[in-house]
Amino acid sequence: MTDPEDIRGWQRLTSRITTSGRVEDGDPARLAAIGVAHVINLAMADHPEALAEEEGKLAAQGIRYNHIPVPFDAPTEAHYAAFVEALESGDTPVHVHCIANYRVSTFFYRYHRERGMGEEEARALMERQWAPEAINHPSTRPWIEFIKRVKPDEL
Repeated sequence: MTDPEDIRGWQRLTSRITTSGRVEDGDPARLAAIGVAHVINLAMADHPEALAEEEGKLAAQGIRYNHIPVPFDAPTEAHYAAFVEALESGDTPVHVHCIANYRVSTFFYRYHRERGMGEEEARALMERQWAPEAINHPSTRPWIEFIKRVKPDEL
């Protein structure tokens, strides 16, 4: 089966990791069909575009679920640490999503940089979804700061 590229912000990072924005009612079955074993959701549950009963819909497809609600205006180191722990839990293939793939792509930017990926490659992956520095809006400031917190000792 081919990737469901019509899901908002769909992006395949590796053969074992995919990302996207929001998922909709029919998407849990589509994710299961491509072999996804684990979904990590970084969106807020009360977002108007969040999938209601997502955990149950994924469980019905045999997909493990982690919800790490990250407020768009306040990503923290605790959120990032929970993301890394969930991602590295060993259940793959894994699909990580939020609403627009902004939170996710930024988390993966840091994750990739802190594991040795070069700046240019990591940034290009993130910028397939968005470039927070290029948007002059108060909502991007926390994300610009989040990007700057790449731990140099892990590069």
